[in-house]
Amino acid sequence: MSNERPPSLHGQGASGGPGRLLPRSPAEALEPRRGPVRPRNLRERQPPKKLGPQLRALNGFFTFLAVCLAVLAMSVMAFEYEVDKAGPLRESKTVVVRDREGAQDIAKRLETEGFVNSGHVFVAHYLTRSALSQGDKQKFMLKSGEYNFEPGASIRDITDAIGKGRAITFSVTIPEGLTSWQIVERLKAEQWLSGEVTRVPAEGTLMPDTYRIPKGMTRTGVLDMMRAEHQKFMERVWAQRQQGLPVRTPEEAVILASIVEKETGRRDERQRVAAVFVNRLRKSMRLQSDPTILYGLAGGQVQWGKPITRNDINSRTPHNTYVIAALPPSPICNPGRASITAVLGPATTNEIYFVADGQGGHIFSETLKDHNAAVQNWRKTEKEIRARQAERQAQAQAQVQAKQAVQTAQDDQVRVPAQVIAAEVEEQAPAQAQPARKSAPTRRN
Repeated sequence: MSNERPPSLHGQGASGGPGRLLPRSPAEALEPRRGPVRPRNLRERQPPKKLGPQLRALNGFFTFLAVCLAVLAMSVMAFEYEVDKAGPLRESKTVVVRDREGAQDIAKRLETEGFVNSGHVFVAHYLTRSALSQGDKQKFMLKSGEYNFEPGASIRDITDAIGKGRAITFSVTIPEGLTSWQIVERLKAEQWLSGEVTRVPAEGTLMPDTYRIPKGMTRTGVLDMMRAEHQKFMERVWAQRQQGLPVRTPEEAVILASIVEKETGRRDERQRVAAVFVNRLRKSMRLQSDPTILYGLAGGQVQWGKPITRNDINSRTPHNTYVIAALPPSPICNPGRASITAVLGPATTNEIYFVADGQGGHIFSETLKDHNAAVQNWRKTEKEIRARQAERQAQAQAQVQAKQAVQTAQDDQVRVPAQVIAAEVEEQAPAQAQPARKSAPTRRN
Protein backbone atom coordinates (compact mmCIF):
# COMPACT_ATOMS: atom_id res chain seq x y z
CA MET A 1 0.00 0.00 0.00
CA SER A 2 1.32 3.39 -0.94
CA ASN A 3 1.89 6.13 1.85
CA GLU A 4 1.42 9.03 -0.52
CA ARG A 5 -1.56 11.28 0.04
CA PRO A 6 -3.80 12.25 -2.82
CA PRO A 7 -2.58 15.44 -4.51
CA SER A 8 -5.89 17.10 -3.89
CA LEU A 9 -5.33 16.80 -0.15
CA HIS A 10 -1.64 17.98 -0.10
CA GLY A 11 -1.30 21.46 1.35
CA GLN A 12 -4.75 21.38 2.98
CA GLY A 13 -4.97 21.94 6.71
CA ALA A 14 -7.17 20.04 9.06
CA SER A 15 -9.78 22.70 8.60
CA GLY A 16 -9.30 22.66 4.86
CA GLY A 17 -7.44 26.01 4.77
CA PRO A 18 -4.51 26.52 2.41
CA GLY A 19 -0.91 26.86 3.59
CA ARG A 20 -1.00 24.25 6.34
CA LEU A 21 0.70 20.83 6.02
CA LEU A 22 -1.01 17.84 7.42
CA PRO A 23 1.09 15.34 9.36
CA ARG A 24 2.05 12.30 7.37
CA SER A 25 1.67 9.93 10.25
CA PRO A 26 0.40 9.89 13.84
CA ALA A 27 4.00 9.92 15.07
CA GLU A 28 4.74 13.14 13.13
CA ALA A 29 1.60 14.70 14.58
CA LEU A 30 2.87 14.01 18.09
CA GLU A 31 6.47 15.08 17.37
CA PRO A 32 6.86 17.18 14.22
CA ARG A 33 10.03 16.62 12.23
CA ARG A 34 10.04 19.99 10.43
CA GLY A 35 9.26 23.55 11.47
CA PRO A 36 6.32 25.59 10.33
CA VAL A 37 6.55 27.56 7.11
CA ARG A 38 7.37 31.26 7.56
CA PRO A 39 4.36 33.46 6.76
CA ARG A 40 4.77 35.27 3.50
CA ASN A 41 3.71 38.77 4.75
CA LEU A 42 6.04 38.83 7.84
CA ARG A 43 9.10 41.10 7.57
CA GLU A 44 12.46 39.79 8.48
CA ARG A 45 13.92 41.09 11.80
CA GLN A 46 16.59 43.72 11.26
CA PRO A 47 19.74 43.76 13.43
CA PRO A 48 19.77 46.56 16.15
CA LYS A 49 21.27 49.87 15.08
CA LYS A 50 24.33 51.16 16.93
CA LEU A 51 24.06 54.57 18.77
CA GLY A 52 26.05 57.47 17.43
CA PRO A 53 28.83 59.16 19.47
CA GLN A 54 26.60 62.09 20.48
CA LEU A 55 23.81 59.86 21.74
CA ARG A 56 26.31 57.72 23.62
CA ALA A 57 27.77 60.82 25.27
CA LEU A 58 24.32 62.11 26.20
CA ASN A 59 23.36 58.72 27.57
CA GLY A 60 26.51 58.61 29.65
CA PHE A 61 25.89 62.13 30.98
CA PHE A 62 22.38 61.33 32.16
CA THR A 63 23.59 58.13 33.74
CA PHE A 64 26.32 60.04 35.59
CA LEU A 65 23.81 62.70 36.63
CA ALA A 66 21.43 60.08 37.99
CA VAL A 67 24.26 58.51 40.00
CA CYS A 68 25.30 61.93 41.36
CA LEU A 69 21.75 62.78 42.37
CA ALA A 70 21.43 59.46 44.13
CA VAL A 71 24.70 60.03 45.99
CA LEU A 72 23.64 63.60 46.83
CA ALA A 73 20.28 62.44 48.15
CA MET A 74 21.97 59.86 50.33
CA SER A 75 24.45 62.48 51.58
CA VAL A 76 21.66 64.92 52.42
CA MET A 77 19.80 62.22 54.30
CA ALA A 78 22.94 61.32 56.24
CA PHE A 79 23.64 65.02 56.96
CA GLU A 80 20.08 65.64 58.16
CA TYR A 81 20.36 62.61 60.40
CA GLU A 82 23.52 64.03 61.99
CA VAL A 83 21.84 67.42 62.44
CA ASP A 84 18.68 66.05 64.05
CA LYS A 85 20.01 63.23 66.19
CA ALA A 86 20.30 63.69 69.95
CA GLY A 87 23.48 65.42 71.10
CA PRO A 88 26.00 64.27 73.70
CA LEU A 89 24.72 66.48 76.56
CA ARG A 90 23.68 64.45 79.60
CA GLU A 91 22.55 67.39 81.78
CA SER A 92 21.52 71.03 81.35
CA LYS A 93 24.46 73.27 80.60
CA THR A 94 25.09 76.89 79.60
CA VAL A 95 27.49 78.38 77.11
CA VAL A 96 28.41 82.02 76.47
CA VAL A 97 28.73 83.19 72.87
CA ARG A 98 30.91 86.27 72.91
CA ASP A 99 30.23 89.32 70.79
CA ARG A 100 31.68 89.05 67.25
CA GLU A 101 32.84 85.47 67.84
CA GLY A 102 33.20 83.53 64.59
CA ALA A 103 31.31 80.37 63.65
CA GLN A 104 34.49 78.26 63.63
CA ASP A 105 35.43 79.38 67.16
CA ILE A 106 31.91 78.77 68.44
CA ALA A 107 31.80 75.30 66.86
CA LYS A 108 35.19 74.36 68.29
CA ARG A 109 34.12 75.40 71.80
CA LEU A 110 30.77 73.60 71.49
CA GLU A 111 32.56 70.40 70.51
CA THR A 112 35.21 70.77 73.22
CA GLU A 113 32.64 71.40 75.96
CA GLY A 114 30.45 68.47 74.86
CA PHE A 115 27.48 70.26 73.31
CA VAL A 116 27.85 68.72 69.82
CA ASN A 117 29.54 65.64 68.41
CA SER A 118 31.02 67.40 65.39
CA GLY A 119 31.92 71.06 65.05
CA HIS A 120 32.18 70.63 61.28
CA VAL A 121 28.55 69.53 61.02
CA PHE A 122 27.54 72.53 63.14
CA VAL A 123 29.40 74.95 60.84
CA ALA A 124 28.02 73.28 57.70
CA HIS A 125 24.46 73.48 59.04
CA TYR A 126 24.90 77.14 60.02
CA LEU A 127 26.35 78.09 56.62
CA THR A 128 23.47 76.32 54.88
CA ARG A 129 20.90 78.19 56.98
CA SER A 130 22.70 81.46 56.40
CA ALA A 131 22.83 80.94 52.63
CA LEU A 132 19.14 80.05 52.45
CA SER A 133 18.21 83.25 54.34
CA GLN A 134 19.87 85.62 51.86
CA GLY A 135 16.50 86.70 50.50
CA ASP A 136 14.94 87.23 53.95
CA LYS A 137 14.65 90.61 55.66
CA GLN A 138 16.96 89.46 58.44
CA LYS A 139 19.87 87.19 57.62
CA PHE A 140 20.35 84.13 59.82
CA MET A 141 23.38 84.90 62.00
CA LEU A 142 24.79 83.60 65.27
CA LYS A 143 24.08 86.06 68.10
CA SER A 144 26.01 86.70 71.28
CA GLY A 145 24.61 85.88 74.69
CA GLU A 146 24.41 83.16 77.31
CA TYR A 147 22.43 80.08 76.24
CA ASN A 148 21.11 77.15 78.24
CA PHE A 149 20.61 73.77 76.54
CA GLU A 150 18.75 70.71 77.79
CA PRO A 151 20.14 67.16 77.72
CA GLY A 152 20.18 65.62 74.25
CA ALA A 153 19.90 68.95 72.41
CA SER A 154 20.59 68.36 68.71
CA ILE A 155 22.76 70.47 66.43
CA ARG A 156 19.59 71.92 64.90
CA ASP A 157 18.28 72.88 68.35
CA ILE A 158 21.54 74.60 69.26
CA THR A 159 21.86 76.39 65.92
CA ASP A 160 18.26 77.61 66.08
CA ALA A 161 18.69 78.95 69.61
CA ILE A 162 21.91 80.83 68.87
CA GLY A 163 20.77 82.01 65.45
CA LYS A 164 17.43 83.33 66.75
CA GLY A 165 18.96 84.87 69.87
CA ARG A 166 17.02 82.80 72.43
CA ALA A 167 19.56 83.59 75.13
CA ILE A 168 19.15 83.81 78.91
CA THR A 169 17.83 87.30 79.60
CA PHE A 170 17.57 89.67 82.56
CA SER A 171 15.68 92.91 83.10
CA VAL A 172 17.19 96.38 82.80
CA THR A 173 14.88 99.17 83.94
CA ILE A 174 15.54 102.72 82.78
CA PRO A 175 13.06 105.13 84.47
CA GLU A 176 11.64 108.19 82.76
CA GLY A 177 13.35 111.54 83.23
CA LEU A 178 17.01 110.46 83.31
CA THR A 179 19.58 112.24 81.18
CA SER A 180 21.56 110.28 78.62
CA TRP A 181 24.67 110.55 80.82
CA GLN A 182 22.75 109.11 83.78
CA ILE A 183 21.46 106.24 81.62
CA VAL A 184 25.00 105.39 80.50
CA GLU A 185 26.14 105.36 84.14
CA ARG A 186 23.33 102.94 84.99
CA LEU A 187 24.34 100.62 82.18
CA LYS A 188 27.96 100.73 83.34
CA ALA A 189 26.81 99.40 86.72
CA GLU A 190 25.09 96.36 85.13
CA GLN A 191 27.55 93.47 85.55
CA TRP A 192 25.82 91.26 82.97
CA LEU A 193 26.56 93.72 80.16
CA SER A 194 29.83 93.97 78.26
CA GLY A 195 31.81 96.59 76.36
CA GLU A 196 32.43 100.26 76.92
CA VAL A 197 30.43 103.31 75.86
CA THR A 198 32.73 105.75 74.13
CA ARG A 199 30.10 108.39 73.37
CA VAL A 200 27.03 109.53 75.30
CA PRO A 201 23.93 109.55 73.06
CA ALA A 202 22.18 112.81 72.27
CA GLU A 203 19.71 113.97 74.89
CA GLY A 204 16.13 112.85 74.34
CA THR A 205 16.91 110.06 71.85
CA LEU A 206 16.51 107.09 74.24
CA MET A 207 13.20 105.50 75.23
CA PRO A 208 12.91 104.75 78.97
CA ASP A 209 11.43 101.30 79.61
CA THR A 210 12.14 97.87 81.08
CA TYR A 211 14.12 95.83 78.57
CA ARG A 212 14.84 92.11 78.50
CA ILE A 213 18.54 91.89 77.75
CA PRO A 214 20.55 88.74 76.99
CA LYS A 215 23.54 88.25 79.23
CA GLY A 216 26.74 89.45 77.66
CA MET A 217 25.04 92.00 75.39
CA THR A 218 27.10 95.12 74.80
CA ARG A 219 26.11 98.38 76.45
CA THR A 220 26.22 100.03 73.06
CA GLY A 221 23.75 97.42 71.84
CA VAL A 222 21.33 98.34 74.66
CA LEU A 223 21.60 102.02 73.74
CA ASP A 224 20.92 101.15 70.10
CA MET A 225 17.83 99.20 71.19
CA MET A 226 16.56 102.16 73.21
CA ARG A 227 17.23 104.55 70.33
CA ALA A 228 15.36 102.34 67.86
CA GLU A 229 12.39 102.05 70.24
CA HIS A 230 12.28 105.84 70.59
CA GLN A 231 12.31 106.38 66.83
CA LYS A 232 9.59 103.80 66.24
CA PHE A 233 7.36 105.34 68.90
CA MET A 234 7.87 108.89 67.60
CA GLU A 235 6.98 107.93 64.04
CA ARG A 236 3.69 106.49 65.22
CA VAL A 237 2.55 109.22 67.65
CA TRP A 238 3.72 112.13 65.49
CA ALA A 239 1.37 110.98 62.74
CA GLN A 240 -1.49 111.04 65.29
CA ARG A 241 -0.67 114.44 66.84
CA GLN A 242 -3.24 117.13 67.55
CA GLN A 243 -3.43 119.74 64.82
CA GLY A 244 -2.41 123.35 65.43
CA LEU A 245 0.29 122.68 68.02
CA PRO A 246 3.14 125.21 68.36
CA VAL A 247 5.73 122.41 68.05
CA ARG A 248 6.72 122.06 64.40
CA THR A 249 8.93 118.96 64.43
CA PRO A 250 9.20 115.70 66.40
CA GLU A 251 12.41 117.05 67.92
CA GLU A 252 10.59 120.08 69.34
CA ALA A 253 7.90 117.79 70.71
CA VAL A 254 10.56 115.79 72.58
CA ILE A 255 12.09 118.99 73.99
CA LEU A 256 8.74 120.09 75.42
CA ALA A 257 7.98 116.54 76.62
CA SER A 258 11.27 116.48 78.55
CA ILE A 259 10.19 119.61 80.43
CA VAL A 260 6.77 118.11 81.19
CA GLU A 261 8.52 114.92 82.39
CA LYS A 262 10.53 116.83 85.00
CA GLU A 263 7.65 119.08 86.09
CA THR A 264 5.25 116.33 87.17
CA GLY A 265 5.27 112.63 87.86
CA ARG A 266 1.49 112.29 88.12
CA ARG A 267 -0.34 110.71 85.23
CA ASP A 268 -3.50 112.74 85.82
CA GLU A 269 -1.60 116.03 85.48
CA ARG A 270 0.59 115.51 82.44
CA GLN A 271 -1.93 116.74 79.89
CA ARG A 272 -2.72 119.86 81.96
CA VAL A 273 0.95 120.67 82.46
CA ALA A 274 1.54 120.17 78.74
CA ALA A 275 -1.45 122.46 78.01
CA VAL A 276 0.04 125.22 80.19
CA PHE A 277 3.31 125.18 78.23
CA VAL A 278 1.49 124.93 74.88
CA ASN A 279 -0.66 127.95 75.82
CA ARG A 280 2.41 129.94 76.88
CA LEU A 281 4.17 129.14 73.59
CA ARG A 282 1.12 130.30 71.68
CA LYS A 283 1.20 133.59 73.62
CA SER A 284 5.01 133.92 73.14
CA MET A 285 5.48 133.75 76.92
CA ARG A 286 8.56 132.37 78.62
CA LEU A 287 8.06 128.85 79.90
CA GLN A 288 9.76 129.60 83.25
CA SER A 289 10.42 125.96 84.14
CA ASP A 290 12.68 125.32 87.12
CA PRO A 291 14.21 122.06 85.78
CA THR A 292 15.60 123.98 82.79
CA ILE A 293 17.61 126.13 85.21
CA LEU A 294 19.30 123.10 86.78
CA TYR A 295 20.03 121.44 83.43
CA GLY A 296 21.47 124.65 82.04
CA LEU A 297 23.92 124.83 84.95
CA ALA A 298 25.06 121.19 85.10
CA GLY A 299 24.05 119.55 81.83
CA GLY A 300 23.65 115.77 81.83
CA GLN A 301 25.20 115.41 85.30
CA VAL A 302 22.47 117.54 86.86
CA GLN A 303 21.19 116.93 90.40
CA TRP A 304 17.45 117.42 90.09
CA GLY A 305 16.72 117.89 93.79
CA LYS A 306 19.20 120.72 94.27
CA PRO A 307 17.68 123.97 95.71
CA ILE A 308 17.48 126.87 93.24
CA THR A 309 18.87 130.27 94.24
CA ARG A 310 18.13 133.73 92.87
CA ASN A 311 21.47 133.71 91.07
CA ASP A 312 20.54 130.39 89.46
CA ILE A 313 17.28 131.84 88.17
CA ASN A 314 19.14 134.75 86.56
CA SER A 315 21.87 132.56 85.06
CA ARG A 316 22.12 133.12 81.32
CA THR A 317 22.37 129.61 79.92
CA PRO A 318 20.90 128.36 76.62
CA HIS A 319 18.44 126.11 78.50
CA ASN A 320 17.21 128.56 81.18
CA THR A 321 13.58 129.25 80.20
CA TYR A 322 13.44 132.13 82.71
CA VAL A 323 15.86 133.92 80.38
CA ILE A 324 15.08 132.65 76.87
CA ALA A 325 11.67 133.24 75.30
CA ALA A 326 11.37 129.94 73.44
CA LEU A 327 12.06 126.24 73.71
CA PRO A 328 15.55 125.20 74.84
CA PRO A 329 17.93 124.07 72.08
CA SER A 330 17.73 120.41 73.23
CA PRO A 331 15.78 118.20 75.64
CA ILE A 332 16.75 118.27 79.29
CA CYS A 333 16.16 114.52 79.81
CA ASN A 334 14.76 111.43 78.10
CA PRO A 335 10.97 111.64 78.44
CA GLY A 336 8.71 108.61 78.59
CA ARG A 337 5.81 107.69 76.34
CA ALA A 338 3.19 109.33 78.58
CA SER A 339 4.84 112.76 78.51
CA ILE A 340 5.38 112.65 74.75
CA THR A 341 1.75 111.64 74.22
CA ALA A 342 0.59 114.47 76.53
CA VAL A 343 2.53 117.06 74.53
CA LEU A 344 1.09 115.83 71.22
CA GLY A 345 -2.43 115.70 72.71
CA PRO A 346 -2.64 118.30 75.52
CA ALA A 347 -5.76 119.12 77.49
CA THR A 348 -8.05 121.88 76.21
CA THR A 349 -7.67 124.65 78.83
CA ASN A 350 -6.79 128.36 79.13
CA GLU A 351 -4.43 127.76 82.07
CA ILE A 352 -1.01 129.39 81.81
CA TYR A 353 0.26 129.02 85.42
CA PHE A 354 0.78 126.22 87.91
CA VAL A 355 2.51 125.88 91.26
CA ALA A 356 3.07 122.97 93.65
CA ASP A 357 0.33 122.28 96.19
CA GLY A 358 2.61 120.57 98.72
CA GLN A 359 0.98 117.17 98.28
CA GLY A 360 2.71 115.98 95.13
CA GLY A 361 0.39 117.80 92.74
CA HIS A 362 -0.11 121.32 91.38
CA ILE A 363 -2.61 124.17 91.47
CA PHE A 364 -3.42 125.51 87.98
CA SER A 365 -4.49 129.07 87.24
CA GLU A 366 -5.65 131.11 84.26
CA THR A 367 -4.80 134.55 85.69
CA LEU A 368 -1.77 135.99 87.41
CA LYS A 369 -3.88 137.07 90.39
CA ASP A 370 -5.03 133.51 91.08
CA HIS A 371 -1.52 132.26 90.53
CA ASN A 372 -0.01 134.71 93.04
CA ALA A 373 -2.57 133.62 95.62
CA ALA A 374 -1.63 129.99 94.98
CA VAL A 375 2.05 130.91 95.33
CA GLN A 376 1.39 132.51 98.73
CA ASN A 377 -0.42 129.41 99.89
CA TRP A 378 2.48 127.29 98.65
CA ARG A 379 5.00 129.40 100.58
CA LYS A 380 3.01 128.93 103.78
CA THR A 381 2.83 125.19 103.09
CA GLU A 382 6.56 125.15 102.31
CA LYS A 383 7.37 126.78 105.67
CA GLU A 384 5.22 124.22 107.45
CA ILE A 385 6.92 121.40 105.56
CA ARG A 386 10.37 122.76 106.47
CA ALA A 387 9.34 123.15 110.10
CA ARG A 388 8.12 119.55 110.21
CA GLN A 389 11.32 118.39 108.55
CA ALA A 390 13.42 120.31 111.10
CA GLU A 391 11.37 118.83 113.93
CA ARG A 392 11.81 115.32 112.59
CA GLN A 393 15.53 115.90 112.20
CA ALA A 394 15.78 117.19 115.77
CA GLN A 395 13.85 114.17 117.05
CA ALA A 396 16.06 111.81 115.07
CA GLN A 397 19.18 113.53 116.42
CA ALA A 398 17.87 113.34 119.98
CA GLN A 399 17.19 109.63 119.55
CA VAL A 400 20.72 109.10 118.28
CA GLN A 401 22.18 111.02 121.24
CA ALA A 402 20.02 109.04 123.69
CA LYS A 403 21.22 105.76 122.18
CA GLN A 404 24.83 106.95 122.43
CA ALA A 405 24.33 107.91 126.11
CA VAL A 406 22.84 104.50 126.93
CA GLN A 407 25.68 102.76 125.13
CA THR A 408 28.25 104.88 127.01
CA ALA A 409 26.66 103.96 130.36
CA GLN A 410 26.72 100.27 129.48
CA ASP A 411 30.36 100.52 128.47
CA ASP A 412 31.21 102.26 131.80
CA GLN A 413 29.63 99.40 133.72
CA VAL A 414 31.58 96.76 131.85
CA ARG A 415 34.88 98.62 131.48
CA VAL A 416 37.52 98.04 134.29
CA PRO A 417 39.61 101.14 135.14
CA ALA A 418 43.31 100.96 134.33
CA GLN A 419 44.22 101.82 137.95
CA VAL A 420 42.40 98.71 139.21
CA ILE A 421 44.19 96.51 136.68
CA ALA A 422 47.58 97.97 137.78
CA ALA A 423 46.78 97.36 141.48
CA GLU A 424 45.82 93.75 140.76
CA VAL A 425 49.10 93.22 138.93
CA GLU A 426 51.07 94.66 141.85
CA GLU A 427 49.22 92.40 144.31
CA GLN A 428 49.90 89.30 142.24
CA ALA A 429 53.62 90.02 141.79
CA PRO A 430 54.73 89.62 145.54
CA ALA A 431 52.56 86.51 145.89
CA GLN A 432 54.39 84.91 143.01
CA ALA A 433 57.84 85.92 144.41
CA GLN A 434 57.36 84.48 147.96
CA PRO A 435 57.31 80.77 146.99
CA ALA A 436 60.48 81.34 145.02
CA ARG A 437 62.27 82.65 148.18
CA LYS A 438 61.09 79.72 150.33
CA SER A 439 62.33 77.17 147.88
CA ALA A 440 65.80 78.75 147.53
CA PRO A 441 68.50 76.66 149.29
CA THR A 442 70.15 78.10 152.47
CA ARG A 443 73.83 78.78 152.06
CA ARG A 444 76.07 77.61 154.90
CA ASN A 445 79.46 78.98 155.86
